[in-house]
Amino acid sequence: MLHSLVVGLGRAGAGLHLRVLAQARELDRDLFRPGPIIACDPEPRARRALTGVTVAESVRAAAGLVPPARTVVHLCTPPLDRPALLAELAELGFRQVIVEKPLAADLAGLAEINRIRTEHGMRLAVVAHWLDAELTRRIAELVDGRALGELRSLSFHQHKPRFTHSISTQGHPTAFDVEIPHALGVALRLAGPADLLDAACTDMRFEDRVLPGMGGARLTLDHHRGVRTDIVSDLTAPVRERRVALEFERGTAIGHYPLSDQDHHAQLSVHGPDEQWSVFPDDALTEFTLRAYRRFHSTGPVADPAADDRFALQCDVIRLLWAAKQHCRNLTGPVRQRRRTPDHAG
Repeated sequence: MLHSLVVGLGRAGAGLHLRVLAQARELDRDLFRPGPIIACDPEPRARRALTGVTVAESVRAAAGLVPPARTVVHLCTPPLDRPALLAELAELGFRQVIVEKPLAADLAGLAEINRIRTEHGMRLAVVAHWLDAELTRRIAELVDGRALGELRSLSFHQHKPRFTHSISTQGHPTAFDVEIPHALGVALRLAGPADLLDAACTDMRFEDRVLPGMGGARLTLDHHRGVRTDIVSDLTAPVRERRVALEFERGTAIGHYPLSDQDHHAQLSVHGPDEQWSVFPDDALTEFTLRAYRRFHSTGPVADPAADDRFALQCDVIRLLWAAKQHCRNLTGPVRQRRRTPDHAG
């Protein structure tokens, strides 16, 4: 059985990972060690009373409550904090880590994470749960099976109002780091390796505030197999949307990923020789968590080629995000840095 340690009790840690862990523990009681989940966060406001959770004030203090070698760490802090915290976890003996997306904020951070991973033999699983989504599996079948012919283009629309969260935390440097990593991983899975063709980023403006680079982002990819991908994310939108559209030689498909933990249903409509519309359960984050724990439990410290391939794909995601940020920097100048707060509430 595996223990769990959640590092960072912001929206990702307290709002998502603790909830998903509770569900996963009910679904597979033989996989998870019974008893309270261990968590840590240095901020007193984050260490509020949480049902079924024992909260420590630091990673080092939490390490005294679990056996590091048999513990899966959920690293839920902002990407700018990742390398230092990962190094501390490695020093304390932790080797199995689920890392919130994006894996890193820049290429320097990615290089440091890769160094720590290799040097300490750590096994990292990036939270890219759209890759485990039932919707992604179904559209991958359309692409791989060529039922509608060859894939020609992909487009993703990821919109939501993110004013409050953008004000309260500064761990995500730009809008590229918020929603786009989900779609980017799926695009690379469906259409293969790609180069950046174009990118843009806007400021978030409301009342008397300006949050540089946080209003929205878009990027265009040219895949090596001839497919084009467009990804657009508006963090000032009045409504939420997570939509993917695929254009094939002989038809189209439109999918909608679940919008929140309030309703885990996805939708897919296929338009070709036959018209199809389906609605189905798709709790991708819980499925991702169960699969990650099962891989950690079954393979232990031995090589895991499939996990290595998934990690390599996430490294490609960071490289393309960095290329998009540099493209925008070259067009408009450097993004002005907002004041950082040293909290773990990401």
